[in-house]
Amino acid sequence: MDLSTPRGMTRRHFMNHLAGSSAAAAAAYSLGNAIQANAAEMKKNRKSAILLWMSGGPPTIDLWDLKPGAPTGGPFQPISTTGNMQICEHLPMMAKQMKNMSIVRSMSTREADHARGRYYMHTGFVPNPNIEHPSYGSVIAHELIDQRPELEIPPFVSIGGGGAGPGFLGMAWSPFAVSSNGRVRNLQMKLDDQRLMQRMAALQMIESGFAKKTNDTPAAEHAKVLDKTLALMTSDQMKAFKVDEEPTEVKERYGTDNFGQGCLLARRLVEAGVPFVEVDLGGWDLHNNVHMTLKDQKLPVVDRAMSALVEDLEQRGLLQDTVVMWMGEFGRTPRINQTAGRDHFARAWSCVVGGGSLKGGLAVGATSSDGTAVETEPYSSEDLMTTVCHGLGISTETTYTSKNGRPMKIAGGGKLISELIA
Repeated sequence: MDLSTPRGMTRRHFMNHLAGSSAAAAAAYSLGNAIQANAAEMKKNRKSAILLWMSGGPPTIDLWDLKPGAPTGGPFQPISTTGNMQICEHLPMMAKQMKNMSIVRSMSTREADHARGRYYMHTGFVPNPNIEHPSYGSVIAHELIDQRPELEIPPFVSIGGGGAGPGFLGMAWSPFAVSSNGRVRNLQMKLDDQRLMQRMAALQMIESGFAKKTNDTPAAEHAKVLDKTLALMTSDQMKAFKVDEEPTEVKERYGTDNFGQGCLLARRLVEAGVPFVEVDLGGWDLHNNVHMTLKDQKLPVVDRAMSALVEDLEQRGLLQDTVVMWMGEFGRTPRINQTAGRDHFARAWSCVVGGGSLKGGLAVGATSSDGTAVETEPYSSEDLMTTVCHGLGISTETTYTSKNGRPMKIAGGGKLISELIA
Protein backbone atom coordinates (compact mmCIF):
# COMPACT_ATOMS: atom_id res chain seq x y z
CA MET A 1 0.00 0.00 0.00
CA ASP A 2 1.11 3.56 -0.64
CA LEU A 3 0.02 5.90 2.11
CA SER A 4 0.89 9.57 2.19
CA THR A 5 0.91 12.01 5.08
CA PRO A 6 -1.63 14.87 4.91
CA ARG A 7 -0.51 17.89 6.87
CA GLY A 8 -2.08 20.71 8.81
CA MET A 9 -5.05 18.91 10.37
CA THR A 10 -5.63 19.56 14.05
CA ARG A 11 -8.66 19.29 16.31
CA ARG A 12 -8.82 23.10 16.34
CA HIS A 13 -8.81 23.02 12.56
CA PHE A 14 -11.73 20.61 12.65
CA MET A 15 -13.68 22.75 15.10
CA ASN A 16 -13.14 25.84 12.96
CA HIS A 17 -14.45 23.92 9.96
CA LEU A 18 -17.49 22.78 11.86
CA ALA A 19 -18.28 26.09 13.56
CA GLY A 20 -17.83 27.95 10.27
CA SER A 21 -20.23 25.81 8.31
CA SER A 22 -23.57 27.65 8.05
CA ALA A 23 -25.43 25.42 5.60
CA ALA A 24 -28.81 24.30 6.84
CA ALA A 25 -28.69 20.88 5.21
CA ALA A 26 -30.25 18.18 7.31
CA ALA A 27 -29.27 14.56 7.14
CA ALA A 28 -30.20 11.46 8.98
CA TYR A 29 -27.33 10.28 11.08
CA SER A 30 -27.37 7.17 13.19
CA LEU A 31 -24.94 7.04 16.09
CA GLY A 32 -25.53 3.32 16.61
CA ASN A 33 -24.91 1.53 19.84
CA ALA A 34 -21.20 1.17 20.65
CA ILE A 35 -21.85 -0.94 23.72
CA GLN A 36 -22.88 -4.31 22.40
CA ALA A 37 -24.49 -7.12 24.35
CA ASN A 38 -21.51 -9.39 23.87
CA ALA A 39 -18.96 -6.85 25.11
CA ALA A 40 -17.26 -9.36 27.41
CA GLU A 41 -16.64 -11.75 24.53
CA MET A 42 -15.37 -8.93 22.30
CA LYS A 43 -12.82 -7.93 24.92
CA LYS A 44 -11.41 -11.43 25.09
CA ASN A 45 -7.85 -11.57 23.72
CA ARG A 46 -7.99 -7.88 22.81
CA LYS A 47 -4.39 -6.62 22.92
CA SER A 48 -3.11 -3.20 23.94
CA ALA A 49 0.16 -1.47 24.82
CA ILE A 50 1.03 1.31 27.26
CA LEU A 51 4.24 3.31 26.87
CA LEU A 52 5.47 5.18 29.93
CA TRP A 53 7.73 7.73 28.24
CA MET A 54 10.44 9.35 30.39
CA SER A 55 11.20 12.44 28.36
CA GLY A 56 14.71 13.81 28.81
CA GLY A 57 16.63 10.56 29.26
CA PRO A 58 16.46 8.91 32.70
CA PRO A 59 19.60 7.75 34.54
CA THR A 60 18.82 4.04 34.41
CA ILE A 61 22.09 3.28 36.23
CA ASP A 62 20.41 4.79 39.31
CA LEU A 63 17.09 2.94 38.87
CA TRP A 64 17.36 -0.46 37.22
CA ASP A 65 21.07 -1.35 36.96
CA LEU A 66 22.84 -0.06 40.07
CA LYS A 67 26.60 -0.30 40.53
CA PRO A 68 27.10 -0.16 44.31
CA GLY A 69 30.67 0.48 45.33
CA ALA A 70 31.81 1.64 41.90
CA PRO A 71 33.03 5.24 41.49
CA THR A 72 30.17 5.69 39.03
CA GLY A 73 27.58 4.08 41.28
CA GLY A 74 26.17 7.02 43.18
CA PRO A 75 24.64 6.90 46.68
CA PHE A 76 21.63 4.64 46.08
CA GLN A 77 21.57 1.03 47.24
CA PRO A 78 19.90 -1.95 45.52
CA ILE A 79 16.99 -3.85 47.05
CA SER A 80 15.55 -7.28 46.30
CA THR A 81 12.40 -7.69 44.22
CA THR A 82 9.81 -10.33 43.40
CA GLY A 83 11.82 -10.98 40.21
CA ASN A 84 15.38 -12.26 39.81
CA MET A 85 16.91 -8.80 39.93
CA GLN A 86 17.60 -5.93 42.32
CA ILE A 87 16.51 -2.34 41.72
CA CYS A 88 16.85 1.04 43.43
CA GLU A 89 15.94 1.33 47.11
CA HIS A 90 13.69 4.28 46.25
CA LEU A 91 11.40 2.05 44.16
CA PRO A 92 10.00 -0.20 46.92
CA MET A 93 6.49 -0.49 45.47
CA MET A 94 7.82 -1.41 42.04
CA ALA A 95 10.05 -4.01 43.70
CA LYS A 96 6.86 -5.88 44.61
CA GLN A 97 5.69 -5.84 40.98
CA MET A 98 8.88 -6.92 39.24
CA LYS A 99 7.62 -10.51 38.93
CA ASN A 100 5.50 -9.06 36.13
CA MET A 101 8.15 -6.86 34.51
CA SER A 102 11.59 -7.48 33.03
CA ILE A 103 14.57 -5.16 32.67
CA VAL A 104 16.54 -5.09 29.44
CA ARG A 105 19.89 -3.88 30.79
CA SER A 106 21.82 -4.18 27.53
CA MET A 107 20.19 -1.43 25.49
CA SER A 108 22.86 0.13 23.28
CA THR A 109 21.97 2.87 20.81
CA ARG A 110 23.75 5.71 19.00
CA GLU A 111 21.42 8.69 19.28
CA ALA A 112 22.38 10.80 22.30
CA ASP A 113 20.62 13.95 21.11
CA HIS A 114 17.14 14.50 22.58
CA ALA A 115 15.24 15.03 19.34
CA ARG A 116 17.06 12.31 17.41
CA GLY A 117 16.87 9.87 20.32
CA ARG A 118 13.18 10.51 20.80
CA TYR A 119 12.52 9.91 17.11
CA TYR A 120 14.63 6.76 17.04
CA MET A 121 13.13 5.21 20.18
CA HIS A 122 9.61 5.97 18.92
CA THR A 123 10.10 4.67 15.37
CA GLY A 124 13.13 2.39 15.13
CA PHE A 125 14.65 4.63 12.46
CA VAL A 126 17.10 7.52 12.60
CA PRO A 127 15.68 10.80 11.27
CA ASN A 128 15.74 11.04 7.49
CA PRO A 129 14.78 14.24 5.61
CA ASN A 130 13.31 12.15 2.80
CA ILE A 131 10.80 10.18 4.83
CA GLU A 132 8.70 10.53 7.96
CA HIS A 133 8.48 7.16 9.71
CA PRO A 134 5.39 6.15 11.71
CA SER A 135 5.74 5.90 15.46
CA TYR A 136 5.30 2.58 17.22
CA GLY A 137 2.07 3.93 18.70
CA SER A 138 0.64 4.53 15.25
CA VAL A 139 1.87 1.17 13.97
CA ILE A 140 0.48 -0.82 16.91
CA ALA A 141 -2.86 1.03 16.79
CA HIS A 142 -3.03 0.37 13.03
CA GLU A 143 -2.32 -3.34 13.46
CA LEU A 144 -4.66 -3.93 16.42
CA ILE A 145 -7.66 -1.84 15.38
CA ASP A 146 -9.38 -4.78 13.70
CA GLN A 147 -9.73 -6.42 17.13
CA ARG A 148 -12.16 -3.71 18.23
CA PRO A 149 -14.63 -2.73 15.48
CA GLU A 150 -16.81 -1.09 18.13
CA LEU A 151 -14.15 1.50 19.06
CA GLU A 152 -15.26 5.09 18.49
CA ILE A 153 -12.61 6.92 20.49
CA PRO A 154 -9.11 7.31 19.00
CA PRO A 155 -6.94 4.17 18.85
CA PHE A 156 -3.78 6.05 19.89
CA VAL A 157 -3.98 8.39 22.87
CA SER A 158 -1.09 10.47 24.22
CA ILE A 159 -1.42 11.70 27.81
CA GLY A 160 0.55 14.70 29.02
CA GLY A 161 2.68 14.99 25.89
CA GLY A 162 2.45 15.10 22.14
CA GLY A 163 3.65 11.59 21.40
CA ALA A 164 5.26 10.91 18.04
CA GLY A 165 3.51 11.18 14.70
CA PRO A 166 2.02 8.70 12.23
CA GLY A 167 4.47 9.42 9.42
CA PHE A 168 3.42 7.92 6.11
CA LEU A 169 0.59 5.92 7.73
CA GLY A 170 -1.49 9.09 7.57
CA MET A 171 -3.34 11.44 9.84
CA ALA A 172 -5.95 8.93 11.01
CA TRP A 173 -3.22 7.28 13.10
CA SER A 174 -1.97 10.43 14.83
CA PRO A 175 -1.76 10.49 18.63
CA PHE A 176 -4.81 12.08 20.22
CA ALA A 177 -3.40 14.35 22.93
CA VAL A 178 -5.20 14.80 26.24
CA SER A 179 -4.21 16.08 29.65
CA SER A 180 -3.78 13.74 32.60
CA ASN A 181 -7.30 14.51 33.85
CA GLY A 182 -8.72 13.36 30.51
CA ARG A 183 -9.56 16.79 29.19
CA VAL A 184 -9.71 16.83 25.41
CA ARG A 185 -8.41 20.13 24.12
CA ASN A 186 -10.20 22.06 21.36
CA LEU A 187 -13.25 19.82 21.59
CA GLN A 188 -15.63 22.14 23.44
CA MET A 189 -18.64 22.98 21.31
CA LYS A 190 -21.65 25.11 22.27
CA LEU A 191 -24.14 23.67 19.81
CA ASP A 192 -27.30 21.66 20.39
CA ASP A 193 -27.46 18.20 18.85
CA GLN A 194 -29.68 19.22 15.93
CA ARG A 195 -27.47 22.14 14.91
CA LEU A 196 -24.37 19.97 15.25
CA MET A 197 -25.81 17.31 12.95
CA GLN A 198 -26.93 19.88 10.39
CA ARG A 199 -23.51 21.46 10.20
CA MET A 200 -21.76 18.12 10.13
CA ALA A 201 -23.97 16.90 7.28
CA ALA A 202 -23.14 20.00 5.27
CA LEU A 203 -19.45 19.68 5.97
CA GLN A 204 -19.46 15.99 5.04
CA MET A 205 -21.05 16.78 1.67
CA ILE A 206 -18.44 19.44 0.95
CA GLU A 207 -15.54 17.25 2.00
CA SER A 208 -16.68 14.12 0.16
CA GLY A 209 -17.43 16.09 -3.00
CA PHE A 210 -14.01 17.70 -2.98
CA ALA A 211 -12.27 14.39 -2.37
CA LYS A 212 -14.08 12.72 -5.28
CA LYS A 213 -13.49 15.65 -7.62
CA THR A 214 -9.78 15.97 -6.93
CA ASN A 215 -9.01 12.31 -6.15
CA ASP A 216 -6.81 13.78 -3.43
CA THR A 217 -5.41 11.50 -0.70
CA PRO A 218 -4.93 14.28 1.90
CA ALA A 219 -8.54 15.39 1.37
CA ALA A 220 -9.77 11.84 1.86
CA GLU A 221 -7.68 11.51 5.05
CA HIS A 222 -9.04 14.85 6.22
CA ALA A 223 -12.61 13.57 5.79
CA LYS A 224 -11.80 10.41 7.75
CA VAL A 225 -10.56 12.49 10.67
CA LEU A 226 -13.73 14.60 10.59
CA ASP A 227 -15.85 11.46 10.75
CA LYS A 228 -13.81 10.08 13.63
CA THR A 229 -13.98 13.37 15.51
CA LEU A 230 -17.76 13.48 15.25
CA ALA A 231 -17.96 9.92 16.54
CA LEU A 232 -15.66 10.95 19.37
CA MET A 233 -17.81 13.93 20.32
CA THR A 234 -21.00 11.91 20.48
CA SER A 235 -19.78 8.58 21.84
CA ASP A 236 -20.59 7.09 25.23
CA GLN A 237 -17.03 5.75 25.18
CA MET A 238 -15.86 9.27 26.06
CA LYS A 239 -16.65 8.28 29.64
CA ALA A 240 -13.30 6.48 29.64
CA PHE A 241 -11.60 9.88 29.78
CA LYS A 242 -13.42 10.88 32.98
CA VAL A 243 -10.72 9.83 35.38
CA ASP A 244 -12.26 11.99 38.13
CA GLU A 245 -15.04 9.40 38.43
CA GLU A 246 -12.60 6.91 39.94
CA PRO A 247 -12.90 6.31 43.71
CA THR A 248 -10.69 8.52 45.85
CA GLU A 249 -8.68 5.58 47.16
CA VAL A 250 -7.86 4.47 43.61
CA LYS A 251 -6.71 7.95 42.59
CA GLU A 252 -4.56 8.17 45.70
CA ARG A 253 -3.03 4.75 45.01
CA TYR A 254 -1.81 5.97 41.62
CA GLY A 255 -0.83 9.38 42.98
CA THR A 256 -2.72 12.62 42.50
CA ASP A 257 0.08 14.19 40.43
CA ASN A 258 -0.20 14.42 36.64
CA PHE A 259 1.75 11.25 35.93
CA GLY A 260 -0.18 9.21 38.45
CA GLN A 261 -3.52 10.33 37.07
CA GLY A 262 -2.19 9.80 33.55
CA CYS A 263 -1.38 6.17 34.37
CA LEU A 264 -4.85 5.72 35.83
CA LEU A 265 -6.34 7.19 32.68
CA ALA A 266 -4.22 4.80 30.62
CA ARG A 267 -5.73 1.86 32.47
CA ARG A 268 -9.24 3.22 31.83
CA LEU A 269 -8.52 3.67 28.11
CA VAL A 270 -7.08 0.18 27.71
CA GLU A 271 -10.12 -1.17 29.52
CA ALA A 272 -12.30 0.71 27.03
CA GLY A 273 -10.45 -0.87 24.10
CA VAL A 274 -7.80 1.71 23.08
CA PRO A 275 -4.89 -0.23 21.48
CA PHE A 276 -2.07 2.17 22.35
CA VAL A 277 -1.65 4.74 25.12
CA GLU A 278 1.44 6.81 25.85
CA VAL A 279 1.90 8.60 29.18
CA ASP A 280 4.63 11.23 29.39
CA LEU A 281 6.71 12.11 32.43
CA GLY A 282 9.23 14.78 31.55
CA GLY A 283 12.03 16.36 33.54
CA TRP A 284 14.71 13.66 33.21
CA ASP A 285 17.45 15.82 31.65
CA LEU A 286 19.37 15.74 34.92
CA HIS A 287 22.70 17.41 34.21
CA ASN A 288 22.63 18.82 37.75
CA ASN A 289 21.83 17.39 41.20
CA VAL A 290 20.72 14.09 39.77
CA HIS A 291 20.44 12.09 42.98
CA MET A 292 18.68 14.73 45.03
CA THR A 293 16.14 15.22 42.24
CA LEU A 294 15.60 11.50 41.86
CA LYS A 295 15.14 10.85 45.57
CA ASP A 296 12.88 13.80 46.33
CA GLN A 297 10.94 14.26 43.08
CA LYS A 298 11.11 11.72 40.27
CA LEU A 299 11.33 8.30 41.91
CA PRO A 300 8.41 8.66 44.36
CA VAL A 301 6.18 9.61 41.42
CA VAL A 302 7.37 6.74 39.20
CA ASP A 303 7.25 4.19 42.02
CA ARG A 304 3.68 4.92 43.04
CA ALA A 305 2.14 5.32 39.58
CA MET A 306 3.94 2.54 37.72
CA SER A 307 3.43 -0.01 40.48
CA ALA A 308 -0.25 0.90 40.73
CA LEU A 309 -0.68 0.50 36.98
CA VAL A 310 0.96 -2.93 36.82
CA GLU A 311 -0.88 -4.12 39.93
CA ASP A 312 -4.22 -2.82 38.70
CA LEU A 313 -3.83 -4.38 35.24
CA GLU A 314 -2.97 -7.73 36.81
CA GLN A 315 -5.87 -7.67 39.26
CA ARG A 316 -8.32 -6.82 36.49
CA GLY A 317 -7.07 -9.57 34.22
CA LEU A 318 -5.73 -7.07 31.69
CA LEU A 319 -1.99 -7.54 32.05
CA GLN A 320 -1.95 -10.79 30.06
CA ASP A 321 -3.20 -8.81 27.07
CA THR A 322 -1.41 -5.50 27.73
CA VAL A 323 2.29 -4.84 27.21
CA VAL A 324 3.69 -2.10 29.46
CA MET A 325 6.92 -0.33 28.49
CA TRP A 326 9.04 2.15 30.46
CA MET A 327 11.79 4.00 28.60
CA GLY A 328 13.28 7.31 27.52
CA GLU A 329 15.36 8.40 24.56
CA PHE A 330 18.65 7.19 26.14
CA GLY A 331 20.33 6.74 29.51
CA ARG A 332 22.83 8.95 31.30
CA THR A 333 26.56 8.79 31.83
CA PRO A 334 28.01 6.53 34.50
CA ARG A 335 30.43 9.36 35.24
CA ILE A 336 28.96 11.94 37.60
CA ASN A 337 29.84 15.44 36.40
CA GLN A 338 31.07 18.48 38.33
CA THR A 339 27.53 19.69 39.04
CA ALA A 340 26.50 16.35 40.60
CA GLY A 341 24.58 15.37 37.49
CA ARG A 342 24.80 12.83 34.70
CA ASP A 343 24.97 13.70 31.01
CA HIS A 344 23.56 12.03 27.88
CA PHE A 345 24.60 8.43 27.30
CA ALA A 346 23.21 6.01 24.71
CA ARG A 347 25.94 3.36 24.73
CA ALA A 348 24.67 1.29 27.69
CA TRP A 349 21.32 1.71 29.42
CA SER A 350 18.05 0.01 30.41
CA CYS A 351 14.40 -0.27 29.44
CA VAL A 352 11.63 -2.06 31.34
CA VAL A 353 8.94 -4.15 29.66
CA GLY A 354 6.33 -6.71 30.67
CA GLY A 355 2.80 -7.96 30.16
CA GLY A 356 1.21 -9.54 27.11
CA SER A 357 2.86 -12.85 26.36
CA LEU A 358 6.29 -11.59 27.48
CA LYS A 359 8.10 -13.11 30.44
CA GLY A 360 8.33 -11.08 33.63
CA GLY A 361 10.75 -11.15 36.53
CA LEU A 362 13.93 -11.21 34.44
CA ALA A 363 17.04 -9.09 34.08
CA VAL A 364 18.13 -9.46 30.46
CA GLY A 365 21.69 -8.59 29.51
CA ALA A 366 24.43 -6.98 31.57
CA THR A 367 26.67 -3.95 31.63
CA SER A 368 30.21 -3.68 32.95
CA SER A 369 30.92 -3.20 36.66
CA ASP A 370 31.06 0.56 36.20
CA GLY A 371 28.14 0.75 33.73
CA THR A 372 30.20 2.14 30.88
CA ALA A 373 29.65 -0.66 28.36
CA VAL A 374 27.33 -3.53 27.45
CA GLU A 375 29.02 -6.89 28.05
CA THR A 376 26.34 -9.16 26.60
CA GLU A 377 24.39 -9.04 23.34
CA PRO A 378 23.30 -5.41 22.78
CA TYR A 379 19.69 -4.59 21.97
CA SER A 380 18.28 -1.72 19.94
CA SER A 381 14.99 0.12 19.61
CA GLU A 382 14.14 -2.19 16.72
CA ASP A 383 14.83 -5.29 18.84
CA LEU A 384 12.76 -4.01 21.75
CA MET A 385 9.76 -3.17 19.59
CA THR A 386 9.99 -6.37 17.56
CA THR A 387 9.73 -8.18 20.89
CA VAL A 388 6.83 -5.99 22.02
CA CYS A 389 4.98 -6.69 18.77
CA HIS A 390 5.52 -10.41 19.32
CA GLY A 391 4.09 -10.03 22.83
CA LEU A 392 1.00 -8.45 21.27
CA GLY A 393 0.57 -11.09 18.60
CA ILE A 394 1.50 -8.71 15.76
CA SER A 395 3.40 -10.25 12.86
CA THR A 396 6.66 -8.40 12.35
CA GLU A 397 6.77 -9.75 8.80
CA THR A 398 4.16 -7.15 7.88
CA THR A 399 5.66 -4.67 5.43
CA TYR A 400 4.50 -1.13 4.73
CA THR A 401 5.26 0.94 1.66
CA SER A 402 6.31 4.54 2.28
CA LYS A 403 5.26 7.49 0.18
CA ASN A 404 8.44 7.23 -1.88
CA GLY A 405 7.80 3.55 -2.56
CA ARG A 406 10.27 2.10 -0.09
CA PRO A 407 9.20 -1.15 1.67
CA MET A 408 9.60 -1.08 5.44
CA LYS A 409 9.05 -3.83 7.96
CA ILE A 410 7.34 -3.16 11.26
CA ALA A 411 9.87 -2.25 13.97
CA GLY A 412 12.61 -1.85 11.37
CA GLY A 413 13.14 -5.60 11.06
CA GLY A 414 14.68 -5.99 14.51
CA LYS A 415 15.43 -9.29 16.22
CA LEU A 416 13.52 -10.87 19.07
CA ILE A 417 14.93 -10.61 22.59
CA SER A 418 14.74 -14.37 23.07
CA GLU A 419 14.91 -14.34 26.88
CA LEU A 420 11.55 -12.54 26.99
CA ILE A 421 9.68 -14.94 24.72
CA ALA A 422 7.42 -17.31 26.60
